[in-house]
Amino acid sequence: MMVEGTKSEVAKYDSTYRPATYQVQVDYFRKHKNSKKDIIFLGNSLTAHIDWAELLENKNVRNRGISSDITFGVLERLDEVIEGKPAKVFLLIGINDISRNVPEEVILANYKKIIRRIKAGSPKTKIYVQTLLPTNNTFDKFKKHYNKEAQTVAVNKGIKEIAATEKVTVIDLHPNFTNSDGKLKQEYTHDGLHLTIAGYKVWAGILKKYL
Repeated sequence: MMVEGTKSEVAKYDSTYRPATYQVQVDYFRKHKNSKKDIIFLGNSLTAHIDWAELLENKNVRNRGISSDITFGVLERLDEVIEGKPAKVFLLIGINDISRNVPEEVILANYKKIIRRIKAGSPKTKIYVQTLLPTNNTFDKFKKHYNKEAQTVAVNKGIKEIAATEKVTVIDLHPNFTNSDGKLKQEYTHDGLHLTIAGYKVWAGILKKYL
């Protein structure tokens, strides 16, 4: 898919990309009974890789993370999230978009769509948008994700602006995981992208006051 990028650039990206397990996981999510007490964690592998209910000691938390998902994938499956009229939704998505050359303005337009669709479909749901985490290029497993600090900073700036405009809560995770070089702290990652349990404990500590 050819899409006009920032300024005079033309960026190539595929908005139709979905992870191999995408449909299986969405079908699995649909099998669960919904509750207005649900606290939904919505995102990609960073969300998917941990048992949030156990980590946060909260039985109402539901994990709706899909590894490798992008903002277009979240939009496609958002009806499953909205239909139960959950109490809260915590969103973290976008680093895979960046790795797949989706322009920042497209990522942010999708963020706005996600927020507005949740508001329209479930007006009482409290929405929390989280800033993207840094990566660390001293590892070598996820090369397409590394060295994208400028894009990450731009998206995070946009997320904060959207949160202010849309009057939803922003949780600025990024500074808590960044070292003096602007990279994801070594002690919080095992591959330069995903988190160790130490990283998840930091994240959980940040989140607890919002639960």
